[in-house]
Amino acid sequence: MKPDSVKIVDRISAVEAIKRLGEEDLLFLNLLIVERLKLISQARATTLMTGFTRGDRVCFRATDGSLLEGVVLRLNKKTVSVATDDGHQWNVSPALLRLIQSAGDFQWL
Repeated sequence: MKPDSVKIVDRISAVEAIKRLGEEDLLFLNLLIVERLKLISQARATTLMTGFTRGDRVCFRATDGSLLEGVVLRLNKKTVSVATDDGHQWNVSPALLRLIQSAGDFQWL
């Protein structure tokens, strides 16, 4: 368990408490949960993005299953913009990218 995480010791009690909540309280609880999940997702994406920089050569699987290669153009809030070798631009989740060659590894002639 992570040091900053909280463990619900008695899940049955939590379930029973939720069952007693009214609609307004359930909607509020839902809002809190959705916001927390978004925050966790954003933190994960930010952490994954630290492995990439502009100019890196990367690859990823397209929606049709084909393997595409390209160069990182920009690090967005949740995605990485990649210019593929076939001339298209994709916004890709950093979790789906694999580094082929770091921008710092290129040798200029």
